[in-house]
Amino acid sequence: MKATDAARRHTTPLTNPAYAPVVPRFTDREYLNIVYRTDVDALRAVVPEPLEIDEPLVRFEVMRMGDVSGYGPYTEAGQAIPVRLGDERGEYLHAMHLDNFPATASGREVSAYPKTVGAPRLYVDHGALVGTLDYGTLRVATATMGYKHHPLDLAEAREQIAVPTFMLKIVPGYDGRPRVAELVRTRITDVTVKQAWTGPARLQLFEHVLAPLADLPVREVVSASHVLTDLTLAPVTPVHDYLEAS
Repeated sequence: MKATDAARRHTTPLTNPAYAPVVPRFTDREYLNIVYRTDVDALRAVVPEPLEIDEPLVRFEVMRMGDVSGYGPYTEAGQAIPVRLGDERGEYLHAMHLDNFPATASGREVSAYPKTVGAPRLYVDHGALVGTLDYGTLRVATATMGYKHHPLDLAEAREQIAVPTFMLKIVPGYDGRPRVAELVRTRITDVTVKQAWTGPARLQLFEHVLAPLADLPVREVVSASHVLTDLTLAPVTPVHDYLEAS
């Protein structure tokens, strides 16, 4: 293989790429979102500057992807933290657990999504929408919401899932020091909200050293939503370079 051909490859392994060179389109992406109040000191310990916290809130999410170009169906769960950068409000992605390797590798390498392994599920059980996350054989989170109790305004649902998203991109060099250390921003585009519901909800988080969601403990459930949508992920844009600032 010529050097010019090798340089045009987008991912390793060279002859068996970890993910497809596509911009994924999500069809029938189903969300269970539970916003809860937590400890402000716990949030300050994990949210990087220059992001700021106005309220000690966390959004726990479970997302079942009905169909995704390049990846196929899969499920994802994690935590997002409402933050502010200057005058812009958005969310900082804190944790993401997936059951699909190509989607995990692509999100971590190309962008900065904090993705790792896990076994999330989203299903209906005796009138409750249930979202769970297991890490290995152990339960990490259990969320329940009344199934389609009250309609949610579609515009409000769209606003919930299309807020600006901030992530921390860290790429180490061969000497162990960071070669890239940036705060990046993205935003979901081409959003079509098909259904949206709200209702009562509960959330339990369980301690696990490799999936420490419970480090942001649940003090009060604030709101919940169940949303079905189509959407596209936009590329990320750097908004702060930690290496230049140091």
